[in-house]
Order: sequence, then structure tokens, then C-alpha cells
Amino acid sequence: MNTAIRMEPRVAAVIGALVADAASLGLHWLYDAERIAQIEKTKGLVFLPPCADDYAGVSGYFAHGKKQAGDSSAYGELCHLMLRHIARHGKFYRVDYQSEYRGYFGPGGGYQGYIDSPTRLTLQTLLPLKPEDFPLQSGADDDQFAALAALPAIVVTHQESQDALNAKIEQVVRLTNHNDTAVAAAQYTGCVLLAVVNGQPIQQALADLLPYAGEKLRPLLEEALQAKTLDCAAAAKRFGNACHVPEGLPVIAHIANHAPDYRTAIEENIRIGGDSCGRSIMLGAIMAAHTAQQDSWNSVPLEWLGRLRKLMTAADACARLLSQ
Repeated sequence: MNTAIRMEPRVAAVIGALVADAASLGLHWLYDAERIAQIEKTKGLVFLPPCADDYAGVSGYFAHGKKQAGDSSAYGELCHLMLRHIARHGKFYRVDYQSEYRGYFGPGGGYQGYIDSPTRLTLQTLLPLKPEDFPLQSGADDDQFAALAALPAIVVTHQESQDALNAKIEQVVRLTNHNDTAVAAAQYTGCVLLAVVNGQPIQQALADLLPYAGEKLRPLLEEALQAKTLDCAAAAKRFGNACHVPEGLPVIAHIANHAPDYRTAIEENIRIGGDSCGRSIMLGAIMAAHTAQQDSWNSVPLEWLGRLRKLMTAADACARLLSQ
């Protein structure tokens, strides 16, 4: 029997993002959909322990050999980091966050795992500097999905105008991804998430907020939203499934526009392969907030919640956010 738990929409958004990322880790960066289908038949699909044999002989990159089932990818770790930052400080403080980022992802920090290009280049900028010298824009000129990973906690704690949210999102994104396309992708998905958290139907939010996606991404998103039924394989074939937001963002929009529930959305995202963890953060946040807003029990599956290794830390931070 499938079971789920009701959560307040803001909490659901954050927890839904983290659970989706961890659920996807075992097959992250495996680009062969046929291999993924074979693995699903024999071992399952979600919360699999990373296994190098699954990647042998097919297109993919095995990056998580030291991680266990239920661990977070680097994207999930970014999401956790921002959640802890806001829970600790009450709001976003740029220099403190950059210090925490450098301390966690840098040499001797708590993070253990694959360091992608935006993270590596951001660390190269921050490591030689004193905090008082940290630049406003410390990120790499890169449009990969690290740009979206820290958004859920920023969005669900925002209480000002949409324009103010977009300004804050741009500030946060340029700390890791100093790239206009990355900023536009983050502003679009951030505004969609805020609208859904506030009760707007998900399909309406995806369509109404297209102007925030910018000239490069908007035509791709409009095309993705024109599909009449859920067909993730076709969406991935058309737009791509790699790490860059012009590929993955239309796929997120397609899934969110058609998936009937959180479980379906996350499983379909994993099945198409590629950077499933990168797509999962905002897809999981939007779908979890949507189902929670519908007062639905068909939200984040209870058995998935229990497999998130950092659930206690995340739950404590969410409780602090709600009390502020």
C-alpha cells in the first residue's frame, strides 16, 4: 500500500526537494534509459545504492561510489546548506552563506563527494579571500543545475513582492552560477514554486510566469507546455537530459504540468536518466507543495521520507523556519 504524510506546503516543498534528490542518487548521471528500465525490473528505481556495475558499458558517469542509499547529491547538499543557513540566521546573509559554503564544500569541510564545475570554480574564487573581500558574484559562468539547488528554502521563507524575490534569487544564484541563463531559470522556477505554495494551480503557475524565464528559455518552455500528455521519453529526446538548464528545465515543466502526483513525477524523472538529481530539486519542491496545497495524502511517500538519511536535520531546520 502506498502511504504518504500531510505536510504544510512550505515544509512539503523543502522536504520534497530533498527526498526527490536522494531518491534519484542511485541512478544519477546514467544516460541509458534502457539500462535504467532493466535495473528497475530487477532492483527497483528509487533510493538505490550507487553501483558501478549499473553504469558498465553504457553512456553514463559513475560519481557517487562513496555514497549510500538515502544520501544527498551535491545538489541536495546545497539545498540542505541553504536550509540550515536560513534556519540559523532567520534570513539570507550573503557573506555568512559564502563562508558556510566555502567551509562545507572546501578542503577539510563536511562534504564528501563529487565536485562539479560550478562548485570547483566558485571555491577557487572564495578560498584565497577573507570574508570581507568576498565578491557579490563569486560563481562560475555556467548554466548547470547547481543554480537551482539552493532555492527551496529561499522561496518558502519569502514574504515580500515577486520582484523582491527575483532580486534575491539573482543574488543567490550568482554566488555559484554567474550566468544570465542560470538566473532566468532560477527566477522562473522560484516564482512558480512561490505561486504553488500560495495556492495557485500548478498548470496556471507554469504558464502565467513564463515571462520570468527570459528570451532564451521561454520558447523552450512554451513548447514543453504544449504537450497534451505525459511523455517524458519524448521530452528528454527533444530537449535533452544533461546538466544544463536549457535541457532540463523544459523537462521539469513537462513533468510538473502532467504528473498526477509527487511519486509519479519523481519516478518519471529518474526513468529518463541523465542529470536526474539536478532536475529533482525544483521538480520535487513544486510537486510536493502542489499536493500539500491540495490537502492530499498523495504527497511525499512515507516510506521515501524514512529513507532520507538527513531527514532529522532537515525536519529540525523546517521546524525552526515555521517558528520564525
